Amino acid sequence: MAAKPRVLLVDDNDDILSFLKDDLEEHYEIFTAYDGKEALSVMAENCIHLVVSDIMMPVMDGYALCQQLKADMEYCHIPLILLTAKDTLQSKIQGLEFGADAYVEKPFSPEFLQVQIANLLASRQKIRQYFASSPLLYLNSEIRDKTDEAFLVKLEHTIQQHLQEERLDVEQLAGFMCMSRPTLYRKIKALSDLTPNELINLVRLKKAAELLASGRYKIYEVATWVGYSSQTQFGRNFHKYFGMSPSEYRLSLT
Repeated sequence: MAAKPRVLLVDDNDDILSFLKDDLEEHYEIFTAYDGKEALSVMAENCIHLVVSDIMMPVMDGYALCQQLKADMEYCHIPLILLTAKDTLQSKIQGLEFGADAYVEKPFSPEFLQVQIANLLASRQKIRQYFASSPLLYLNSEIRDKTDEAFLVKLEHTIQQHLQEERLDVEQLAGFMCMSRPTLYRKIKALSDLTPNELINLVRLKKAAELLASGRYKIYEVATWVGYSSQTQFGRNFHKYFGMSPSEYRLSLT
């Protein structure tokens, strides 16, 4: 059975937290926090897939939480829904300016919130699946968050620089990115649904697809260029990700 997505609920009202938890826990693993500062502590210890936060809270309000998450490379990919009793246009604009992915007014329909959560998670999953399956889709082409895009541009550039190194792994990549291995792992997994080693391999294969599409290189030359010492292994991995062999892919372009 697949693990439930992890949703963090942030509100200083016990009744609202209990209501939301009861309504959502059938489909999600629920975490709770009473303010933005506590929410950050929860997120530091757990892999959270989506945040639902009230705006008006002590210590750190929802706006500040949203702003901090969306400015942090480790967390900016996580969808965030703001809940508020304010119904002014300015409050909605402010929430969206801070990077909120959706805005829900109190009182709200539980079904409406459920749909918002499901749609945001499904959108993320669709991006990850499309990214993993398309041979010529670049890392940042489906990402809309600017911080995520900057991270992926740097990540792709780093992998491309070391593409011919057969032994490139997550430990080396984390060092090149000036990040801890766990942080890099969580970030890559969240954005692409791949492990860092799978992502390294996929970047190799996407570059291979680009070289094959040019028609200027033989398959064994492409395999060597992207860090494979074995053409057989290269062909097997190419077929695994893209559903066709390198030669079949080349023929499909003619």
